[in-house]
Amino acid sequence: MFERKKPSGKLLSLPIDQIHPSPFQARKSFDEQELTALAQSIRENGLLQPVTVRKAAEGYELVAGERRLRACQLAKMTTIPAILCSYADDRTAALGLLENIQRADLNPFEQAQGLRDVMVLWDCTQAEAAKRLGMAQPTFANKLRLLQLTADQRQFVLDNNLTERHARAVLRLPENRRSEALITIAKRRLNARQTDSYIEQLLNSPPKAGHRISMVRDVRIFVNTIDHAIRLMTDNGVPATAHREEKDGYIEYTVRIPTAAAEK
Repeated sequence: MFERKKPSGKLLSLPIDQIHPSPFQARKSFDEQELTALAQSIRENGLLQPVTVRKAAEGYELVAGERRLRACQLAKMTTIPAILCSYADDRTAALGLLENIQRADLNPFEQAQGLRDVMVLWDCTQAEAAKRLGMAQPTFANKLRLLQLTADQRQFVLDNNLTERHARAVLRLPENRRSEALITIAKRRLNARQTDSYIEQLLNSPPKAGHRISMVRDVRIFVNTIDHAIRLMTDNGVPATAHREEKDGYIEYTVRIPTAAAEK
C-alpha cells in the first residue's frame, strides 16, 4: 500500500521565483479569498509548514504545498522554507495528489483527473492504483467514472453547486440525455435523493420512438378530419374535391370548393 510519509531531506530557504509548479498538480482552481486569508496569516505568523520541492533542470519543482507557495507570493515574500527531497515522477505525482485530497478541497473532477494521471504514471490497473493509494477500489472506480461527463457538463455541475452524487446519478443516463437532466436538476434544486428518483423516472420513461408514434397518430387524425369534411360536403350536394400527395417529409393536400358553394 502506498502510504504518505513525512518527507525527509534538507530544510532550505529558497527564492520563490526559483520554484516551479508541478505538472502533476491535480488542482486547477484556487479560492482567492482563502489564499488571501492564508497570506495574511503568513504575514503575521510566518509559514508554519515548509513546502516540499525536488531539484529540477532549472531551479526546483514543487512536490507539495502549492496553496502555501501561492499565499507566500501574495504576501510578497521573496524566499520560502522548503524541504528538498528526491522523488521519482510517480512518487511526486502521488504525493501531490494525496496532499490535495487530504488537505484541501479538490473538486470531484480534479480528484478524478489526478487519479487518472497517477494510473498513467504507474502504468497500472484501477485495483493496483487504489491499493497503493490506500483507497477502496469501488471508490476509486466511482471517481474515475466522473470523467465520462463532458467538459461543459463538469463545469455546469461546479457552477450550479451540484455534488459528486448528482454527477454520478446522471451518468446512469445515455450520453445524449445527460445535459438536459443536469439542467432540470439544477432548475428544480433537487437534492441527491430526489435526483436519484428523477433519474429512475427518466430511465423508466418510454423511449423517444413512442413520441414519434404519437405524432403519426396525430397526423392521421388530421388527415381523417379532412377526408370526413370532404365527404360531408359532397353528401350535402357541394362538389368539393381533395387531392392528397405524399412528398419528402410531408403530406400535401389540395382542396377545391366551388366559389358559389363557398359564398352560400
